[in-house]
Amino acid sequence: MSENTMRAVTTREFGGPEVLTIEEVARPVPLPTEVLVRVHAAGVNPVDWKTREGQGMAGLQTFPLILGWDVSGVVEEVGFGVTTLKAGDEVYGMPWFPRAAGGYAEYVTAPARQWARKPAALDHVHAAAVPLAALTAWQTVVDTAHVQAGQRVLITAAAGGVGHFAVQFARHLGAHVIATASAARHPWLKELGADETIDYTTTRFEDATKDIDVVIDLVGDAHDNTSTRSLKVLRPGGLLVAVPSGVSPELAKAAEAAGARFTAYLVEPDGEALTTIADLIDEGEVAVEVEETFPLEQAGAAHARVEAGRTRGKVVLTVTD
Repeated sequence: MSENTMRAVTTREFGGPEVLTIEEVARPVPLPTEVLVRVHAAGVNPVDWKTREGQGMAGLQTFPLILGWDVSGVVEEVGFGVTTLKAGDEVYGMPWFPRAAGGYAEYVTAPARQWARKPAALDHVHAAAVPLAALTAWQTVVDTAHVQAGQRVLITAAAGGVGHFAVQFARHLGAHVIATASAARHPWLKELGADETIDYTTTRFEDATKDIDVVIDLVGDAHDNTSTRSLKVLRPGGLLVAVPSGVSPELAKAAEAAGARFTAYLVEPDGEALTTIADLIDEGEVAVEVEETFPLEQAGAAHARVEAGRTRGKVVLTVTD
């Protein structure tokens, strides 16, 4: 491999995990205002396997495609005009989303301000687990729902990548947090700050809680009409943030009939928010959970693991030692 090429996990068609193959491809070159980052680890998210299958963000992609939006690594080179970062800086970020970022590779380029300095308390593996999931949680809890101290917040799929951050951010803001997860995850979620937990395998959350100010729904109506069921627990004027499947006309009509507010949501790159999140991590306010790691060459196996669901926190690809 020359200095102008790199290893990357590439796909040339939509399909199952088997379409992910290691190839030698051209190393990207940073344009003005961009930085080249040597990737040490890359997080794996549900949107990755959904896009691989032809769902998710597939409509915005072209082949050959290098998936991956979660990156932690070291700045190798800066483009003209960059003053906020320099070669050697340890950074993490969620570049370019929802356009292709190419995180499953040894190098990526992106605008300097889509990156932030990596939390000092984390190694690259744990830092790579943060950006997409934590930004989704931060932007829903803080920027969209404007959660306030004393509010009652219900978070579905609370033990997953986004969920475990949402629990901690809502707790940090002083909310009363109700989390849904399997019973085995309850003690851990209580440690993260959940005030109440509901075992979704045995109990319908609408039978176990009420008077909710904000629902952060990370499941969606595609599974057991979770968003629509969430309307039953909201107080009048409460807010449903429907993350994975958006707001269908049917859901919008039901929310209006219930007197609830609602919004769809899609995460955006935000280096400034990542800086704030890094500070919370370094201060010990937020913990990061990585359940399993896979080498870059086993990206297909990592996808299969995430697609199977029931993960505690995140799955991460290791790229560079």
